Amino acid sequence: MRTVLLVLPLALMAAPALAQTMPNSLNMSCASARELVRREGAVVIGTGPVIYERYVANRGYCTVGQQTEPAWVQTADQAECYIGSRCREHTIKKKR
Repeated sequence: MRTVLLVLPLALMAAPALAQTMPNSLNMSCASARELVRREGAVVIGTGPVIYERYVANRGYCTVGQQTEPAWVQTADQAECYIGSRCREHTIKKKR
């Protein structure tokens, strides 16, 4: 019983963090979505009811062997808004 009383306050403090939702580009302006990526450096943004992706400000947020590619998403005010980049595995094209 004593352990439960010690753990319960910690569990209650963590509950609000679990309830937080990720930002959704459909509820944001293009400028605010772009600024979020710039400010955070790397952020997961929802782009639909069950669709999400990680967007980055620059290649420094990717792992070794990855490169960036431009990312456009739909926002509340634009059908195609450039908000930053996505990390993708670097592929080498073979010459034939």
